[in-house]
Amino acid sequence: MNKVMLVGRLTRDPELRSLPSGKHVSTFTVATNEYRGGGNPERTEYHPCVAWDRLAEITGQFLSKGQLVDIEGRLQTRQWDDDAGKRHWKTEVVVASLEMLSGRSKKEYAKEAQAVADAPDGAPTIAANGAPNEALEAVVAM
Repeated sequence: MNKVMLVGRLTRDPELRSLPSGKHVSTFTVATNEYRGGGNPERTEYHPCVAWDRLAEITGQFLSKGQLVDIEGRLQTRQWDDDAGKRHWKTEVVVASLEMLSGRSKKEYAKEAQAVADAPDGAPTIAANGAPNEALEAVVAM
């Protein structure tokens, strides 16, 4: 069985790209900490992650550096040869599901505050993410 479960924080904003085929792919790194008892220092591991299609769009739109996430997926190792003929390998987590544990990022709150400040009195405002919270939770749970 090839299954990975991680809870950690994003080390940078996800990088969202569109392939020529029209598919979306998002790459990001999640840092996890291992707490060792007895005065030993904690150990941090960094896990490269990749999300595809709709999940990639969601991660690119709603995730940002520092957010706490719960990820489930599988490990995948790729290999390729560079222009100099040197072979490279990369092992990454292919994300199957993702849950945001820390809520909205600081950027989301700043966007919403700016939208409220720019709106005329009494005008309806839209949340910074453009969707009601219930819709966002349903989409992310895909």
